[in-house]
Amino acid sequence: MKFVDEAEITVEAGKGGNGCLSFRREKFIPKGGPDGGDGGDGGSVYLVADSALNTLIDFRFQRRYRAQAGEQGRGSNRTGKAGEDLFIRVPVGTTVIDTGTQEVVADIVEEGAQVLVAQGGRRGLGNTRFKSSTNRTPTKTTRGTDGEVRALQLQLKVLADAGLLGMPNAGKSTLLRAVSAATPKVADYPFTTLVPGLGVVRVGIERSFVMADIPGLIEGASTGAGLGFRFLKHLSRTRLLLHVVDVAPLDGSDPVAQVSAIVNELSEFSPTLAQKDRWLILNKADLLLQEDLDVLAQRFIQEVGEQTPIYCISAISGEGCEALSQAIMRSVEQHRQRLSDDEDYRLAERAANRQMEREIRDSIERTRRRRRDAEDIDDYDEFDDDMDDDDFDDE
Repeated sequence: MKFVDEAEITVEAGKGGNGCLSFRREKFIPKGGPDGGDGGDGGSVYLVADSALNTLIDFRFQRRYRAQAGEQGRGSNRTGKAGEDLFIRVPVGTTVIDTGTQEVVADIVEEGAQVLVAQGGRRGLGNTRFKSSTNRTPTKTTRGTDGEVRALQLQLKVLADAGLLGMPNAGKSTLLRAVSAATPKVADYPFTTLVPGLGVVRVGIERSFVMADIPGLIEGASTGAGLGFRFLKHLSRTRLLLHVVDVAPLDGSDPVAQVSAIVNELSEFSPTLAQKDRWLILNKADLLLQEDLDVLAQRFIQEVGEQTPIYCISAISGEGCEALSQAIMRSVEQHRQRLSDDEDYRLAERAANRQMEREIRDSIERTRRRRRDAEDIDDYDEFDDDMDDDDFDDE
């Protein structure tokens, strides 16, 4: 199945049914009076989180969703049937943004969560409602109101405990294969991974965590280079960033410089994202002599500081992968425990996530705006080149 992580849809709630204008007409009852019933309320539109879904591809084929309208009121004081609510299933991890206002409507991160995105119209009132001691034969009714219509942008971000980031061909997919049952594509050319992949890493009985493989980043990714910022946003859903580094790049580049480049891209994209817990995973360690590896590790410590954990592994042979998985599991369990027991920690995490979402939206919008401006300039230049100087000569 193709991985689709963005989609735009329009949702329309049902219109409320109109009230009925009716008077009772029965034999031997000369003064029956008003008996017009109310209309039915229009159906509302809800988004429901479903863990069985992992892509937004269905929304590429159907873009408009409409709830049922309420029925009209009827005589004999019969109320119209209310319109049925419409429930739209979306993957867990979907962020819903109002296209018009750019307001975040909801952040759906729990299985089964329901979010109202379009309120159904109110029912109209029948003439029975307006009967009084001074108005025995009211002819007034009200019409049902229109249902809410909204254009929404759906953004899916993968939910994982740990996210793998790094340059192309650093060995992220190989590491995911080594520690989980996932089978991402592995090849000897850049950008083998084109969509995020997930794997469940089991380290014991009822002890497991989810690891995400994010497509490779390069310098300039925050402004659209390479695969661009499309997948950078997925890192915001991960608790722990695992920065995988190739200690022996085939192009002879400096691994320490590569780390600095990726950290700069994270900071440009979202300063809050760059402050997440990040571990350095020095991959392909079996290609270096131990003394060379020690020297390189010292350079990394000078670059990122002693507080950043550094692990040396070989994903292809499995060396060091078990110890790394155990360490990640302990970190994840500590985080889960603090979320459960510490209210201040929980509130701080929520605040950081909200700040991160704002920074990511602003970063994406800035990049798109620069692209639009650049396209306008290019169009002008092409137009200017086509103009002949003679066209501007005085007659």
